[in-house]
Amino acid sequence: MAPAISSTTAQSTHSLDIVNFVVNQGNGVKGLSDMGLETLPEQYIQPPTERTTSYSVVPEESIPVIDMSNLGDPKVADSICDAAEKWGFFQVINHGVPIEALENVKDAAHGFFSLPPEDKKKYSKEHSPTTNMRFGTSFSPRAEKSLEWKDYLSLFYVSDDEANAYWPSVCKNQALEYMRASEVLIKRLLKALTRRLNVENIDEDKELLFMGSKRINLNYYPICPNPELTVGVGRHSDVSTLTILLQDDIGGLYVRKLDDDSWVHVPPISGSLVINVGDALQIMSNGRYKSIEHRVVANGSKNRISVPIFVNPRPGDIIGPLPELLRNGEKPIYKQVLYSDYVRHFFKKAHDGKLTVDFAKI
Repeated sequence: MAPAISSTTAQSTHSLDIVNFVVNQGNGVKGLSDMGLETLPEQYIQPPTERTTSYSVVPEESIPVIDMSNLGDPKVADSICDAAEKWGFFQVINHGVPIEALENVKDAAHGFFSLPPEDKKKYSKEHSPTTNMRFGTSFSPRAEKSLEWKDYLSLFYVSDDEANAYWPSVCKNQALEYMRASEVLIKRLLKALTRRLNVENIDEDKELLFMGSKRINLNYYPICPNPELTVGVGRHSDVSTLTILLQDDIGGLYVRKLDDDSWVHVPPISGSLVINVGDALQIMSNGRYKSIEHRVVANGSKNRISVPIFVNPRPGDIIGPLPELLRNGEKPIYKQVLYSDYVRHFFKKAHDGKLTVDFAKI
């Protein structure tokens, strides 16, 4: 049960140690939201430059939507590659992942975040039975000057045996089902994308380089007082090869356009999945495919769920521009880096847009 706070629980957090309540006691921002706060705690107030009111949004534009029902058509593969080059983001429909698997994992995410704080706390960094699983809040609370209005459960997949032994029973089977069901889609996307990079066949070694590890997150964005003063997730690009994102029907994901400083909303489309290029693929494509800044706004009226699968190199892999690109004299713009070093650099700081990729630049 959440601890008793004070007689002003529903109105104020002045008497509450926010970090202890949210982070250490496992209540998360859901615990704050459930208190019925009328004002945002100051720890979550973002600098004016990071608030939604500081961004120029283009309402009539959005990322490409690609129908994958006829992937044998070269035009479909071209549209995937073009979107990865020009936007770094696209949505796919008729992708082959069963709608039931998508609905099940969304329901399971709601189920996990509905658990009492003491049950969720069992999966926090300090209490989790494995380092591959973590319940947390914000992004990096100890590095951030302003916290983000989000809770999450992060599950790094090692094996079915470990998942069955340690992942929460309320969401374990559904998360595994979603990951397995997405496997064919991921391979099809990589096949299309790598052909434009002069990689004609993805052998076992290449497949492991592109998708040798996976992480699935269950993200929860509870109703927020003063959503205009904070963010659900701050500006960043992913460190993955590809990210496969399942949205619910509420929306709130925004993507930065490559050609200017404006942003576009990624509208929820029933049954669709959002695909985005991560830093690892930007580096391996020598900058041809772009990992793009994106962010999530907070919502003042509804609770939002999203479920991304991060498809990554293995921690011990060395990533750099693919040799197939450099054989014809193309100059590398990124060095060879140990993937685990790159990821460690990303997680030791607050979200800062695209600055992480500078770690790999020559």
